[in-house]
Amino acid sequence: MLYTIWCGFWFLTLFLVLFPFMFLFLQREEWKPYAHKVNYVWGRLFFWIIGMPIQVDYRFRPDPKQTYVFCANHFSYLDIAVMGVIIRNFYAFIGKSEVKRVPLFGYMFAKLHIQVDRSQANSRAYSLSKGIRTLKSGRSIMIFPEGGIKSKQPPKMHHPFKDGAFTMAVQQQVPIVPISLLNNHEVFPEKKKLRMYWRPIRAVVHPPIETKGLTQTDVERLKEETFRVIDESLMNQSARVAMN
Repeated sequence: MLYTIWCGFWFLTLFLVLFPFMFLFLQREEWKPYAHKVNYVWGRLFFWIIGMPIQVDYRFRPDPKQTYVFCANHFSYLDIAVMGVIIRNFYAFIGKSEVKRVPLFGYMFAKLHIQVDRSQANSRAYSLSKGIRTLKSGRSIMIFPEGGIKSKQPPKMHHPFKDGAFTMAVQQQVPIVPISLLNNHEVFPEKKKLRMYWRPIRAVVHPPIETKGLTQTDVERLKEETFRVIDESLMNQSARVAMN
């Protein structure tokens, strides 16, 4: 419990210290990449101070100047912070609109990322349209294609994936980069009682899946291929843990 309090203290303290810089850089569209970099600094400092190493198997290193659709499994609220550290590209998250209710953090998220209200069909259409415009502008997209923390038995993912990420990637002909977040659900489980557990965070950034020449008829195949790539690493990690 003491470790959880320590992590919570530094999570909030670092965010409050850096928020004035985020606020400033969020005021103009051309400054937003700097707000994104402040978020990266916050994540690096946070994990360093709490003594939690992040071990990433980069089977592919994304080019910061290129545009991608990053797709990862989602078992923990820690996933967003981890993704902000392991991926250096300027990207927009597509996430729940409920986040905007969180003081300060909600303001930052609403200004920097794309919100989805899953209770309203028109909001999904809006987020899809905004995501496509974002990719068209040269900015990457980060998305959890399960549609939220849906799995009841991590590391088994919720199936099937939602269409949105793959529709956007095909429309803009940009690569999909699968990412396996191997053990965030063990570090910060999605439970009513918040508790952080110390252990090295592990992730895999997989080679991209190309979409050039593909059409909307290929979306289902892309969904299954991305699911398979992420799932394979999750199951391998689970097998290694079971053996130890």
